[in-house]
Amino acid sequence: MKQTVYITGADRGLGLALTEVFLKSNFKVFAGRYMKDWTELDDLKKEFGEDLDIVSLDVTDQKSVDEVANYIEKEAGQLDILINNAAMYKDRSEDIFGEFNYEDMMKLFDTNVFGPLRVSKSVVPLLMKGNRKILANISSEAASLTDSWRKKEYGYCMSKSALNMQLTILQNQLAEFGVKVLAFHPGYVRTYIFGEFNPDATIDAIESATGIKEQILKAPAIEEHMYIDYQGNKLNW
Repeated sequence: MKQTVYITGADRGLGLALTEVFLKSNFKVFAGRYMKDWTELDDLKKEFGEDLDIVSLDVTDQKSVDEVANYIEKEAGQLDILINNAAMYKDRSEDIFGEFNYEDMMKLFDTNVFGPLRVSKSVVPLLMKGNRKILANISSEAASLTDSWRKKEYGYCMSKSALNMQLTILQNQLAEFGVKVLAFHPGYVRTYIFGEFNPDATIDAIESATGIKEQILKAPAIEEHMYIDYQGNKLNW
C-alpha cells in the first residue's frame, strides 16, 4: 500500500499545493475539503484517481473531525503523515487604540488552535501505526515571541503562538512513541488566507509546499528543532 498523508484545508492555496506535491510523490492523499464551491480538488481527482480521497472536513466540528478519522482508519488502517494546514486570518480588530472584535479572535482560536488539536487527537493512534510518524503543522513566523514585531493582528499572532505551545506539549508526550512533531512557517505565500488572493506575497504555494514536503521526507529526528521554515531554517520560539 502507498504511504498516506492527511492534509486539512486542502481546498485552495497552500493546502491544495501540498495535496498536489504529495500526489506527485506517489502518496495516497486524504484531502480535507471545507468549501464545496472550490473545484480544484476535483481536477486533481480526475488526474490522480484513487490516490486522492477528498473528505468533507470542518476542523471546528468534532463530529466532522471524528468522521474523517474513522474513514481513514477504515480505508488505510494507519497514517504516515498528518499536515494540519486549515487556518483562518480574518479579524476586524484594530490596534490597541482602536476597536477589538473578540468574536473574530475566538473564531481564530477555534480554527487555528483547537482545530489542529481536534484533528491531531483524532488520528494519533493511526500515526503511531504509520511508517513515517510525522505530525506536521502550518504555523507562522507570527508565532515567534522572540522575533515579535507587529503592533496589531493580536488574534492571529496569539493563535499561532498558542498553536506552537500545543505542538511542544504534543512532542513531549509523543516522543516515546516515535512521532515527530513539526511547526512550519510556510513563507509569505500567495494564497487566500486574507479571504482574497494575495498577489503581493513573495512565493508561490507550490514552492512552499515543495519545500515543506522535502523537509518532512527528510524524516527529522525527534530531538531536532521543530519550529522551522519551508526551507528548513530554524525559527526562534
